[in-house]
This record gives sequence, C-alpha cells and structure tokens, in this order.
Amino acid sequence: MDRVTVFVDAGYLFAQGSILISGHRMARGQLLLDPRRAATALEILASHVSGLPLLRIYWYDGTSMGPTAQHVALARVPNLKVRLGYLNRAGEQKGVDSLIVTDMIALARNRAMADAILLSGDEDLRVGVQQAQEFGVKVHLLGLHPSRGSQCEFLLQEADSTHEWAAEQVSAFLSVRAQVPESVPPAPIGTSRHDETLLEIA
Repeated sequence: MDRVTVFVDAGYLFAQGSILISGHRMARGQLLLDPRRAATALEILASHVSGLPLLRIYWYDGTSMGPTAQHVALARVPNLKVRLGYLNRAGEQKGVDSLIVTDMIALARNRAMADAILLSGDEDLRVGVQQAQEFGVKVHLLGLHPSRGSQCEFLLQEADSTHEWAAEQVSAFLSVRAQVPESVPPAPIGTSRHDETLLEIA
C-alpha cells in the first residue's frame, strides 16, 4: 500500500524537545503538548518526505498507572493511535522499543506502508528499521537538533534518509508550562512590606 506511517517515541520527543526549547532537560509535568498541532506537524513532514498520504501516526509512551489525560487527548486525534509500555520505579520506559519494532515489522510484512518516519534515537530500534527495509519499506529518521548528539550513530546509518527539527518546528506544539507564583502571605496590619523586609534582615 502506498502510504506513509509515523512512529513516535514520546520519551525521546519530550526529553530532547525540552532541551531544544528551554536549554535543559525538563520533567514531563513542566511541559505542555498540543496534540493536534503535533499530529499536523508530523503529517506535513511525512507527506513532504515521502510524497505519500498518511496511513497513521503511532505514538509510543510509558505509563505506570494506565493512560494519562494526555494519552486520552492524543488518542482522540484522528489517525493517531496511542501504544503504551510501562514505566519502572526509576521512571524509565520499558516495553516501548519492542512495541515500535513489532508494529514496524508487522506493517511492513503486511504491505500496509511503503515509507516510515521514525522519531527516535534509540539503537534498539535498529533491528526494526532493518527488517522493515527487507520488506521494501523506506525508513526516514527524524531527530531533534542536534540530532547527531541525540541519536545513535548506527541508527542514523541504517536510515534511508535523515531529517532534523529545529526549535522553531518543535515550539509550534511543545512549550514550557507557565509557573504559578507562590502566594505571598499578607503583611501584618500597620506594617508595610518594606518595613517587614527590613525587620527580617535585622
């Protein structure tokens, strides 16, 4: 089938995306994702790279207590399927790589796709890339700047083509959550904030 499929490693996207837009790695809870804008950006890139219509976007993530509100929101986006592994006690994703590899090989074997876009940097996915290619699928690797520092060199070498998103592309759908300022207790009656500060210093 002449379709292109997108495979998204959410762990890579959030980890490298936070560094790209903020300069340092941030916790997932500090970030805001716009699911529909993310899906649109991925579909546009996939169409541009392959010249083919989209089959589906597969979104892979880990969870420790079932689907989160973000997973539910993503699952409601047309042509996007959420696939979940799990998080261990250290907060590390487990089972996600095997899901990506299994789906990539199954879709290639069943000739459900002609091209694949892979957003990840994990060397463990190389076997999926290799086997999909054996079924005639072209695999295009998408990384976040600087992709040469965030993606495995062997994975880069296996891909039929490599592509990179800069901060401009990522910030269209990923942003830093605004920090709510801590409430300041009111000053005692008859004491100005200036006076209170001086008393604390003294």
